[in-house]
Amino acid sequence: MNKKKLIFITGGARSGKSDFALELAQSFAGRRAYLATAQALDEEMAERIQKHKRNRPQDWQTLEEPLRVAKVLKERADHFSVILLDCLTLWISNSLMAKWSEKKILREADRLLEVSQGMKGTVIIVSNEVGLGIVPDNPSARIFRDLSGLIHQKVARQADEVYFMVNGLPLQLKKTHSAKSIAQRA
Repeated sequence: MNKKKLIFITGGARSGKSDFALELAQSFAGRRAYLATAQALDEEMAERIQKHKRNRPQDWQTLEEPLRVAKVLKERADHFSVILLDCLTLWISNSLMAKWSEKKILREADRLLEVSQGMKGTVIIVSNEVGLGIVPDNPSARIFRDLSGLIHQKVARQADEVYFMVNGLPLQLKKTHSAKSIAQRA
């Protein structure tokens, strides 16, 4: 039997985050859902979304929500043993484009974590690491980078497991051990 977990997977663009998240989610028994935050705002993005859907196992249910991810998690949590949220940085971008204030975005991120912690099943959150490059040259990009960094820190602190993807390889940054497993190693 799988224990419920909060798992956070981050890394650069095309680092293998989504593939690793799908593989990890497949290791859990039960019904699975993919909570997608992407929006098909142009032809190229529509094709990317379709490619992601084709790569997903057929027995997964897709939930599409660009903004109200905590609400969807709360409403649908009991229907699935695993929900994979892909991607947190797109959600932050969507929120900024919807003219949400920084305070509201941070509050919604806290709500997302609260709902995730209250679920019976596992939540896997995928996000892009955007803080390893140069400081952006405009205020909007700096706000996005700063919000992403703050929210990533919150998620990583609460997560049971944290992975950083590099060149398709997962580097495990955090694994919370139960008291029983720690006692067994002592």
